[in-house]
Amino acid sequence: MKTRLLLFILSLMCLASLNAQITTVGLIGSGTTGDDTGWSTDIPMVQTSDSTWSLTVSLFTGAVKFRANNDWAINWGDKTFPTGIGTQDGPNIPTYPGDYVVTFNSNSGAYYFDVDSDIGIIGSATPGGWDNDTDMYIDPTDTNQYYITLDLVVGEAKFRQNDAWAVNWGAADFPSGVAIQDGPNVPIAKAGTYEITFDKSTGEYNFAEQVSYKSIGIIGSSTPGGWDTETAMIQDANNPDIWKLDLVLLNGEAKFRADSSWTVNWGNIDFPSGVGILDGPNIPVDSGEYRVTFNAETAAYNFQAIGNYSTIGIIGDATPGGWDNDTDLVQDPLDKTIWTVRLTLTDGEAKFRANDDWAVNWGSGDFPSGTGEQDGANIPVVAGDYKIRFNTLTGEYNFELVLEYGKISLVGRSGPFGDWPGADDSRDFYLTKDANDGNLWTATGAALTDASLSTDGGVKFRAEAAWTINWGSPDFPSGVGVQDGPNILCTAGTWDIVFHSDVAEYLFALTSSVPGLLKDFLVIITPNPASDFIVVGFPADSPVGNLNYSLMDATGKKIITGVFNGNDEMKIDVTSLRSGNYFLQLSNESLLVGKKVVVLK
Repeated sequence: MKTRLLLFILSLMCLASLNAQITTVGLIGSGTTGDDTGWSTDIPMVQTSDSTWSLTVSLFTGAVKFRANNDWAINWGDKTFPTGIGTQDGPNIPTYPGDYVVTFNSNSGAYYFDVDSDIGIIGSATPGGWDNDTDMYIDPTDTNQYYITLDLVVGEAKFRQNDAWAVNWGAADFPSGVAIQDGPNVPIAKAGTYEITFDKSTGEYNFAEQVSYKSIGIIGSSTPGGWDTETAMIQDANNPDIWKLDLVLLNGEAKFRADSSWTVNWGNIDFPSGVGILDGPNIPVDSGEYRVTFNAETAAYNFQAIGNYSTIGIIGDATPGGWDNDTDLVQDPLDKTIWTVRLTLTDGEAKFRANDDWAVNWGSGDFPSGTGEQDGANIPVVAGDYKIRFNTLTGEYNFELVLEYGKISLVGRSGPFGDWPGADDSRDFYLTKDANDGNLWTATGAALTDASLSTDGGVKFRAEAAWTINWGSPDFPSGVGVQDGPNILCTAGTWDIVFHSDVAEYLFALTSSVPGLLKDFLVIITPNPASDFIVVGFPADSPVGNLNYSLMDATGKKIITGVFNGNDEMKIDVTSLRSGNYFLQLSNESLLVGKKVVVLK
């Protein structure tokens, strides 16, 4: 504690000393003149307080930096625009043509280039949220055209004029479309860095994702491939700058590099975490199993040790075993830090612990989700049927209440009653709840017509004979419904139905077909992770007949589809796929099942 306090005081003293040395701050660079002459002279900024500075200026395509006292001894830069945090001797800041009010804080390094523009982008996906527009840049060759490069998160956005809602544009299409006045919000489906263009005369817009690197890998004497063979990392689905990998490492050294080349590589002397430097020194590594993360934008890295536990259990008076016996969770086959179980709990308390022993245990006072700490408080539990998930790496946990419904029915113009339901349930075709599983529903002999033969054709599932909870998807004869999803585009025939209300998986099997039960634990996928092929097979004593298969990416897009005989071994070629997480869905005449697949190049 004393050490931390001393470091804090020293940092404040250094900061105060630095600001005491600063008498002027200027903006310098090719962005101030449009050519390299801009690097010869600072444009002085106006001091508005002890550490804040301001400047109104016209800029060009180029780059700039902030510096103090007309000298390079103290200077700040970063690679982001129009906002960022400048660091000492950081990279040049890219600039774009326009008139700006530039603000800079010499204490924190924070800067903002506020462009003088009548068009901005706003929304939950943008840096300013729904409160503040991020102004776009005017194309000097066409004053109807606007552009900006911006980091977005998953959410929504609109374009608007003069920071007001009187004139605004939106549309439901992404990544490109034609926006209209007072149109719907533009859905931003994936986080990332985008080059955004907008034409205020036509409403046309485009979000072009900017991918910095095709791959990030780790290499070195501590890695499985040594200095000769790189080990590829996996790109995070929600943040394209983040790359991760679980890896057993030896005592030795390592570096990160981009696109399997030494052209761009990062290293530093810090371990287990630090910020990589381009062409920096090798990272010293201690032996162990780690979750390795690397941020390709900031170069921040972390080696987080993974605890290897033989069992993880939940214990407490809310659990079936009370405080005497653990109820074991099941380890995820693809992520050894994730453990899950479905369990009926009573009012009471619980904790997670490792290896049926109190030496390692996690708890917190939060419910139904929170972050457990070693020897933390007991988790207060409300009685119910839960899907429980626990992460041994982060301590994060979640108790997801499993809802059971009194009634599930099939409805629709293509359904047995030939029309959508009215105010009552006279046109609901009811399924039967399984006596041993309150989330499994079945029906036989449902006569359906072809969805393409009528307007608003198709069918949906709904709960309690009401539209409050309903599921749909265009896929047939099997799929996964989503709340308020589209109609299921069925074909004519007499069908038996299986529906899982907890996950919304469904399957329609022709009544005349021979069922071949397909269960999750029967599916064997090797290797997993895979680099060239995955092999799908089943035990010899569990014949399943013909199977439809679809390999989907993280967005649900079908990449590879086909049919094979489940009694034979099947190979799926994944050599053309990028490293990442995929989902293999298999279905036969009675049930369907999904399995996670990791492709690692």
